[in-house]
Formats: sequence, structure tokens, C-alpha cells
Amino acid sequence: MKLGLNVDHIATVRQARGGTEPDPVTAAALGELAGAEGITIHLREDRRHIQDRDLEILRKTVQTKLNLEMAATDEMVEIACRIRPEQCTLVPEKRQELTTEGGLDVVANLATVSKAVANLQQAGIIVSLFIDPTAAQLKAAKESGADAIEIHTGSYAEARSEAARHHELTAIREAISLGNDLGLTVHAGHGLNYVNILPLTRMHGIEEFNIGHSIIARAMLVGLDRAVREMVALIRGQ
Repeated sequence: MKLGLNVDHIATVRQARGGTEPDPVTAAALGELAGAEGITIHLREDRRHIQDRDLEILRKTVQTKLNLEMAATDEMVEIACRIRPEQCTLVPEKRQELTTEGGLDVVANLATVSKAVANLQQAGIIVSLFIDPTAAQLKAAKESGADAIEIHTGSYAEARSEAARHHELTAIREAISLGNDLGLTVHAGHGLNYVNILPLTRMHGIEEFNIGHSIIARAMLVGLDRAVREMVALIRGQ
């Protein structure tokens, strides 16, 4: 299992003052040095945190894998095909949301998603779809031609009762199994922290976790190097 470090919130702090610091490019480099095996950023339509310049520089500096989260729009596909990160993860996007809410509805948007997948793959980019852990969405993801899925773990992370957590973990476990059976690489992310990730690290079939908020929040108190190393150790079972 690998850690993909999301550095969006470093850019969020920078944009709050409109200055140049903290720099997500520096954060990405420090994260890699601490053991992160991928860097994730979300270039949103409204450019609320990560900017085009960040993407361009990170493409030149990231030494592991650059994963670009993006909406399946013509603008974003054009940018991705020009920059060519190793991976693009297609996500839903609404202007009013604070963070991505729910998975991409591939079933309802199969034609649009399939077109974006094909165009990105023609540029040599691995394509993942951020989806809820349901059989219908996984099967649609396979039909779209995507290489991978990222299971949306938000419902699990927000569960407040043991019964609710058990229900969500069962759904995630079944999604991992189906994803593997369909030949899809399986990733997971959203709302994961240093406590709730533990049950997921014991599930076989997840290749990568994409985590941002909890690591950056911890880094504000203990430093980014330590925060990343602690999460990497949890993922690797050390």
C-alpha cells in the first residue's frame, strides 16, 4: 500500500493571503522525502487553491507520481493532456462545496466520462475514477475504460455508530473485491485520518490511499515530515 499526499490545503493557506507562501511545491518535495509515494492535487474550475502554475512546476519537480484530480470537462482534459501527469483522477465538482462531496456518478454520465478517459489515455495518462463503493458505479467505471478507481471513503469516515461503520466497511470491502475482479486498480480516499485508516490497511486489494486534510492538519502541530512519516508507517503496518 502506498500514500498519495494531497497538498491542496497548503495552497488553501497561501490563497487566504494571496501571497506566495506556504508553497505546495515545497510541501510536495518534503512529503516525498518523508516517504509519500505520490503527490495529489486538485485543479478546480474556480482555482480556489491549486493554481495552473503549481501544476506546471509540480510536473517538473515531483519525483514519484503526480496525480491530478479534475472534473471531466474539456478545459481540464486539455490542460491534463498538455501537462501529462502520470495519473488523472476524475472527480465530481460543484462550485459551492467546501471539498468534494460524494463520488462521480459514472452511471449517469457514462458518455462524458468515457470520452474524457479515452482522450487522457491517448496522451499516455493513467485514469482513475473517484466513485462511491457500489457495484453499479464500479461496473460503469469498467465500461468507461478507466484503468483504476478511487473508492470514496467519506461515508465511512463520517459514520458515528459502530453499526454504521461496519456497514460502510462492508461496502468498501465488497467494492475492493469487485474492483480487483474487474481488473481495476483500487485506490481509496476522502476523510481518512490516523485512526479510521487502520481497518482499511488490513484489507487486501487497495494499492494506494490519497490523504490530505488530516496530514496537513497534523503537520501544523508536529511538522510535515513527521506527519507524513507517521501516516506512511500506519499504511505499511510498521
